[in-house]
Amino acid sequence: MLTEDTMDEDVSLFDAEDDAEKRSKKRNLKHPVASFFHLFFRVGAVIVYLLCERFSGSFIASMVSIILLLSCDFWTVKNITGRLMVGLRWWNQVDDDGRSHWVFESRKATGKQQQATDAESRIFWLGLVVCPVLWVIFAFSTLFSLNIKWLPIVIMGVALQGANLYGYVRCKVGGKTDLKNMATNYFGRQFLKQALSKEEES
Repeated sequence: MLTEDTMDEDVSLFDAEDDAEKRSKKRNLKHPVASFFHLFFRVGAVIVYLLCERFSGSFIASMVSIILLLSCDFWTVKNITGRLMVGLRWWNQVDDDGRSHWVFESRKATGKQQQATDAESRIFWLGLVVCPVLWVIFAFSTLFSLNIKWLPIVIMGVALQGANLYGYVRCKVGGKTDLKNMATNYFGRQFLKQALSKEEES
């Protein structure tokens, strides 16, 4: 009887530890510095772009600042924050024949220390998606307002942040999966579901 009671207590203690682990996984940031810099450079580039004409009279200084922030963001997200925050990475390598190969990797969730927290994952994907959308909006606004001098900077923002977005989406869905085929299959499945549900109703 005593041994059964102690075993029950052990099980409940382990359950409590698991619950505490799940709660801390959702709330805590394992890599607060990486999370900060994941957003710092990209948000900084957007803020400098929006406010530079009001606070700085020098177009060259503003352009250099934005390009430096975009470059630091590209390097940081591609090489550091993707690995730490969501366990994904991508890169390009050239083989001996001179052909370029894109490599997309995702880390297997095997250990407790390797799992990304939900908060970090949300921060990573939110920053990764929202900022390229903003740069696309900026591109259209520069075209419509005929403010052509800013167009190269905006195109650079779209290209650098769009490349990271594309690379990490490919890592997430699988590097060998063609995104066009995946979208076609998804819409095909949705169409088939709707057709089958209409047949069942009739």
